[in-house]
Amino acid sequence: MPGVILKPGEALESAIRRYKRTCEKSRIFAEVRRREFYEKPTEVRKRCFAAAVKRSRKRLMRDNPIFVARMKRKRKH
Repeated sequence: MPGVILKPGEALESAIRRYKRTCEKSRIFAEVRRREFYEKPTEVRKRCFAAAVKRSRKRLMRDNPIFVARMKRKRKH
C-alpha cells in the first residue's frame, strides 16, 4: 500500500492529491475495479482472448500500411 509523508507546511489537500496519484501509478484503483464483481472463468478467458485479438490487429495496422487502407475501404460499405 503506497503511503505519503506530509511535508512541513503542506496543505492536506495537496497530500491527498499526491496519495491519489501514487495509488493510480501503482494500479490499485484498477485492481479494485477489477475485483468489484465476480467474473466467471469463461468470461476471463473471453476478455483475454478479445484483448489478444485487439493487440494483434494493432500490430498489423502499425506494421502494414496496406492493411490500413484495406480496412478503411471495408468500413465505408
